[in-house]
Amino acid sequence: METAREKALSSLTLAERGFRLPAEWERHAATWIAWPHEQADWPGKFGLIPWVYAEIVRALVRSETVNILVRDSGMQREVKKILKWVGAEMKQVQFFTVPTDRVWTRDSGPLIVVDPSGDRVATHWKFNGWAKYANHGHDQAVGNAIGEAQHLPVHSVEVNGRWIVLEGGAIDVDGEGTLITTEECLLSNTQARNPGFSREQIEAIFTDTLGIKRVVWLEKGIVGDDTHGHVDDVARFVAPGRVLLCQEAFAGDENYHLLAENRERLEMARDAAGRTLEVINLPMPGPICFKGQRLPASYANFYIGNRVVLVPTFNDPMDRHALGIIAECFPGREVIGIHCMDMVWGLGTIHCATMQEPAAWPR
Repeated sequence: METAREKALSSLTLAERGFRLPAEWERHAATWIAWPHEQADWPGKFGLIPWVYAEIVRALVRSETVNILVRDSGMQREVKKILKWVGAEMKQVQFFTVPTDRVWTRDSGPLIVVDPSGDRVATHWKFNGWAKYANHGHDQAVGNAIGEAQHLPVHSVEVNGRWIVLEGGAIDVDGEGTLITTEECLLSNTQARNPGFSREQIEAIFTDTLGIKRVVWLEKGIVGDDTHGHVDDVARFVAPGRVLLCQEAFAGDENYHLLAENRERLEMARDAAGRTLEVINLPMPGPICFKGQRLPASYANFYIGNRVVLVPTFNDPMDRHALGIIAECFPGREVIGIHCMDMVWGLGTIHCATMQEPAAWPR
């Protein structure tokens, strides 16, 4: 029988119960990825993609567990073989049989919130294929599957019986109550995630579920991003009060004005603690195109592991400059470039492919 205390707690939001979404640089229990299998996502390049994933795993397992979603035992055997060939520490790798449509666990995985006592809850948001792709049934179940695999309570985020859509790549947080996102992704009628919901309603959902006290709205994401405005290709917190923001140096580039507008908004913003934000410029690589389509190549799509930061590189003169800037932001971590010239043909890179599982004691 439910106790009086349990009844009282059940009437409170997650935030009222003390839960918050930790920043990515806080300690991880593990990183989750899904092994690539959809050849059509990398036309003519798929054979190279498992080796990119193998490099990501090899770098991460130095300091944390990597949990890999696979389709079946046959795929698991193949993945083990590849990881052994690249010298990954297999003691740090775990496999889970969970089918996926695509492999962008940043967007299909759960956002795990933590309270001061160390309890964790997997918040499970609706995934609708970025309001673009019809084949997303397997991916929609990933958030619940990961929560159950780790024996976590799973909280489906609903408002008046309506399941709320949110992808992890659409937001970035500082762990202290500030969230960055874009109007293009969450407020636009194009690829609309939650039609009919206002800015204020979305902010209230972030407050109640993720412990957010201040939302900073940028305008748009970068050109070529088929998610229609994910912030993880544009701006990333690197510490409370500090944001890396992509800037395009060439005034004739399509990204120039939209990134300049985002800078103006960040410079005018304040975080949950009332601070003005320190905005650090991060360069953009030169345009990368495939069959006439601009691809979303961005150094901001890096992933912060327990002891490493994995940064996408693109055979570009700006690679070294970007790595240096990011290294200055994370002096206690090894910054590693991962060649993503082929991976970005799938319209995503390292951050899109990874989802952190916060540790029970994240600070």
